[in-house]
Amino acid sequence: MELPTEKPRPVVIVLRDSAIPVLNSIVVAPVTSTLRSTPTCLPVGPSEGLDRDSVAMFDELRSVPPYALSHKIGALDDIGRVRMCNALRSMANC
Repeated sequence: MELPTEKPRPVVIVLRDSAIPVLNSIVVAPVTSTLRSTPTCLPVGPSEGLDRDSVAMFDELRSVPPYALSHKIGALDDIGRVRMCNALRSMANC
């Protein structure tokens, strides 16, 4: 994600791929290399295309314009998507 007021950082897109081209804003979970072990954080790393172990922070969701997404780095596998859903449930307390 690249916004004028922030340094570029990786994000996990929290939408199905087919919705991205038709929306004016995209919901993302920012990724940080500060490792946290909380139910709202999803571990990500080299298996997902990143250069180091990190976490996607689902308690820090943001809505960004599509132009802020510069390029695709990687993707979550099926297990990663299940874990993303678990992190979203923890974030929403449902």
